[in-house]
This record gives sequence, structure tokens and C-alpha cells, in this order.
Amino acid sequence: MPVPPPLFTDDEIDRLVETFYARVRQHHRLGPIFEEAIGEDGWPAHLATLKDFWSSVLNTSGRYKGQPMLVHQRIPALTEGLFMPWLNLFHQTCVELFDAPRAAIVGQKAERIAASLKLGLFFKPDAVA
Repeated sequence: MPVPPPLFTDDEIDRLVETFYARVRQHHRLGPIFEEAIGEDGWPAHLATLKDFWSSVLNTSGRYKGQPMLVHQRIPALTEGLFMPWLNLFHQTCVELFDAPRAAIVGQKAERIAASLKLGLFFKPDAVA
């Protein structure tokens, strides 16, 4: 049985990651947090990691081998309120780069990833109010 072609090409994933994170870097709230966490010299490696991540998410390529929860736990300035502007910017980028059905696929995956990260980072059922 032949393997179906991937839904997204490597070039499309590259364009998504590069376009989106160029916008993140310019965003008044997100930019400073990313710059502090990644640093000016860390962007090429970070973008390569993100391309592997999205290839794994969208095409089940298995290229990403990291632990996103641990990475995000190390960012002291990360707050739950930053997920909405991140998602809004991400959805906007997807709509501009892909047809509606594929933009929806990427957006839904981003929503699930964000929900999982928020639960892991901020849901503290045993915390005292």
C-alpha cells in the first residue's frame, strides 16, 4: 500500500515557521519574551527545531525529539495570558499562507498544543487560593 504524500511540504513548513516567528519577534508582548529566552544568536537553531517540531506535528515525520513542556517551564516571563496573542498571530499567519482547510488543520493542532502547555504549566489543582 503506497504511503500518501505529506499534507504539508517542507517548504510550506519552513515558510510557516519563518513567517510566524518573524512576526512574533516584532510583537510588542511576545517579542521581548522570545528574545530573552532565545537570544539574538539562538534564532537559527530555534527555527530549525521548530521546523522539525511542526514537521512532526503536521506530517508525523518524527523529526522532533525535544520536550516542549520542559523548555517552556524554563521561561520565567511566560504567562497564561500570552497564549491568546500567540494563537491569534499563528492563526492569522496560517490563513495567509494556506487554503482554508489546511489553515484549519494547522490551527486546530496549535490550539491543542497550547491547551496542553497551559494545563501543564499553569493548572495547579492543589494550590491554595
